[in-house]
Amino acid sequence: MKKIKICGLTRPEDIETVNLLKPEYCGFVINFPKSKRNLIPEQVKLLRRELNPSVIPVGVFVNQPPELVAELLNQGVVSIAQLHGQETEEYLTTLRSLTVQPIWQAFQVKTGEELQLAARSTADFILLDAGQGEGITFDWSCLESLDRPFGLAGGLKEDNLPLALRTRAELLDVSGGVETEGYKDPEKIERFISMVRREER
Repeated sequence: MKKIKICGLTRPEDIETVNLLKPEYCGFVINFPKSKRNLIPEQVKLLRRELNPSVIPVGVFVNQPPELVAELLNQGVVSIAQLHGQETEEYLTTLRSLTVQPIWQAFQVKTGEELQLAARSTADFILLDAGQGEGITFDWSCLESLDRPFGLAGGLKEDNLPLALRTRAELLDVSGGVETEGYKDPEKIERFISMVRREER
């Protein structure tokens, strides 16, 4: 069964939607002003309080101090750290010394070199993307050569979901593809989740 992550939640209404539809994961972009979905930790804490325990909160971090990431993990504000910048193996080692919580690492796939880096990552799980929230895709056919579990992100939407479902991705991570005019759209989220669940059945 492929798992689903609805990323970039920003409002109480978004929490209500995921509480109702119950994807496995939801994501919060933390301290990354470049993103229109950016939140500060205090905002995430408020939203987290209303989240259904069945939905696992993931903090998305771009080149943040490992101490901050570990603090939010250890406080239970988020349960998983998703590293979406240029974090190195040394960074992962430091972060692991500060927390026992799971670490995911995202890679922007542009050439085969990024896939090789992803394959060697010591992160607990890897995500393959084409950017940092721009909603663009890459050539998914290259994923056949990857010999470890991975999640697929970047540009996912209803139109290309059937193709995404045919990949070996264990997790589908969607954000802009379930938005209307820059905000999460409950109907699009429901359709996305329904399509995945139906296909997996």
